[in-house]
Amino acid sequence: MSTSKQERVAVYPGTFDPVTYGHLDIIRRSAKQFDRLIVAVLNNTSKNPLYTVEERKELLTEVTQDIPNVEIDSFRDLLVRFMKSKQANVIIRGIRSVTDFEYELQLASTNHLLDNEIDTMFMMTNPKYSYLSSSIVKEIAQFEGEVRELVPPVVEKRLREKYKAKAAGRD
Repeated sequence: MSTSKQERVAVYPGTFDPVTYGHLDIIRRSAKQFDRLIVAVLNNTSKNPLYTVEERKELLTEVTQDIPNVEIDSFRDLLVRFMKSKQANVIIRGIRSVTDFEYELQLASTNHLLDNEIDTMFMMTNPKYSYLSSSIVKEIAQFEGEVRELVPPVVEKRLREKYKAKAAGRD
């Protein structure tokens, strides 16, 4: 008698503009809990991102290449539809503060209303990254501040290049 165990698939959605050590902390910890973790870059048309969706996917692919069960993708539809297309039923969300929790609870409740087979798993960010956001990283990098402790080396390099190009009017 054979029993087929269903693969446990989770999605960690976000803008990742750019990916930080806080994001990587959540990715690494989540990947240990699931057979497959899909890090899904949101193509949010209401935001004005520094990096294109393709650039964000490239950076995420590079910084997660050592985690075999992580795959990088993107979406521009409702998250619950994307989840169904990937046969995933758990959304991973990182929480840095009480303020994050209130917002994330609204999203989780809405997603559950749209599809009651999808659950949201909240992960507390490592306390050393509790202040960290992509917005803070971009602001520091824009003014040529030190971001070495906040993002992986490849991201730091690409941030410098991106802001240098912007300053030269090439981007």
